Amino acid sequence: MLKSLLAAALLMLGGHACAASTDVAPLSVTLHGQHFSVELATNEAAREHGLMMRTSLAADHGMLFVFPDTAPRGFWMKNTLIPLDILYFDAERKLVSTQLDVPPCKADPCPVYPSAGPARYVLELSAGTATRIGVRDGDTLAIDGRLGTVD
Repeated sequence: MLKSLLAAALLMLGGHACAASTDVAPLSVTLHGQHFSVELATNEAAREHGLMMRTSLAADHGMLFVFPDTAPRGFWMKNTLIPLDILYFDAERKLVSTQLDVPPCKADPCPVYPSAGPARYVLELSAGTATRIGVRDGDTLAIDGRLGTVD
């Protein structure tokens, strides 16, 4: 019971990794010298849908979740069909935590993948990308473009 309550609380605090709804036009980010085209998830509905039901994600694409506050985040992979790297960034866009090679969820309930510290931005990339480009804690995420309204 306690485990279920903790999972629910983390999801309410953070959102979850799921799919294809965004509320602002795509833009790009740069991390560890690599550029990625990203879709934005800046409202509750877009953050809840995330990358759900996608069957592929190009190596140079991802999704950037933007929250109105900095807090511990917890993502899950319900209805997400592709493995992902989940990278958590603080308000200064410094990498504070990673969950690498997170598999699609085949259990019920799906496990929650929490941040190790408070985060405001979460970047989802294809599994293996963070390792391939050599991402390290403290790396800065540069956002190229307008984030629009965050709620």
